[in-house]
Amino acid sequence: MRNRKRTGWHKYINGLTIATLVTVLFIIIPLYWLVATSFKNPNSIGTSPPNLGPTPFSTENYYNAFVGYDFGVYFKTSVIVTLSTTALVLILGTLAGYALGRLPMRGKFTTMVTLLIISVFPAVAVLAPLYLLMRNLGWLNSYQALILPYTAFNLPFAIWILRNYMLGIPKEMEETARIDGSGPLRTVWTIILPMALPGLFTAGIFCFTACWTEFLMALTFNSANNYRTIPVGIAEFGGNFQVPYGTIFAASVVAVVPIGILVFIFRRFVISGLTSGAVKG
Repeated sequence: MRNRKRTGWHKYINGLTIATLVTVLFIIIPLYWLVATSFKNPNSIGTSPPNLGPTPFSTENYYNAFVGYDFGVYFKTSVIVTLSTTALVLILGTLAGYALGRLPMRGKFTTMVTLLIISVFPAVAVLAPLYLLMRNLGWLNSYQALILPYTAFNLPFAIWILRNYMLGIPKEMEETARIDGSGPLRTVWTIILPMALPGLFTAGIFCFTACWTEFLMALTFNSANNYRTIPVGIAEFGGNFQVPYGTIFAASVVAVVPIGILVFIFRRFVISGLTSGAVKG
């Protein structure tokens, strides 16, 4: 009986290991091909059979992306819009999450349901009204044309994460701070925020990723070259008769690096924030 149980668990572990390896390969192989192709000479990208490695090694594609296609301008715009939106979402989401999770107030359930509906609402449904609003305000081809809509669409999800995480913070610590004379804002700053860091990092990374990769609103609201974001800028690479695959791959590698770094550095906080939000009601 013991041998059979061990054999069964052994088969299960082997099957799980194989499934994990297959999944990892499906992720790693495209990423490797993306990076390898970005360092190939433009003339060797379309060779048959294809070269598996970046031979001959070349940085010409990166030079063409930043010099020939103004990728640095798109990168700067994405950084400004994404960081500004993430900061606004975290500030507003923290205050709203604290109010919904810690303070006595009416209509909490209705508010949370409304936020859930808004978080899954498709942006394309309100694209035309938003465009008319931005045009009437004179905000087309500007940073705020993206920062404000991005904040509105990402804030409900951030409130959900932060509210659920704050529910798990012991109320005794907050009550102790009030006895010591701390006001609501000071209590949030000194007690709630340090304990809610995993939730903040989780909401921040999700918001950063959503803004960094958004395409539709960026294409609609900002047509000027100085205000194009990375996804729109990469889509504009090339001409009518050629597609610079190497340059596109190089720009894509640069675009993926910030998200990869953030997820790698704060992976523990993200996992903690997601699991906490999953078990708190």
